[in-house]
Amino acid sequence: MKEVFGVLLAVALVIHVGLISVAVWRVWRGETVLDRLLAADVIGTLVLAVFVLMGLIRQNELFIDVALGFAALTFISTIALARYIARRQIF
Repeated sequence: MKEVFGVLLAVALVIHVGLISVAVWRVWRGETVLDRLLAADVIGTLVLAVFVLMGLIRQNELFIDVALGFAALTFISTIALARYIARRQIF
């Protein structure tokens, strides 16, 4: 059963990396600024999921701690970028 779980985690990791590449393409070729902002937020969420998957695969709690810090950073950067787009000033 442990081997099946490891294979499922590896497959999920590959899928997430593929989705990150699609989101990076959307940031690069997005039609509007909002499309690019949304794709950047999706990239942050997917990288967060990759950190959690790596923590499960390697059975190391440090990845989960890094994921929590990265989630806070992603949240703050998304709010700052959205505010910049809305008002053309950061603060």
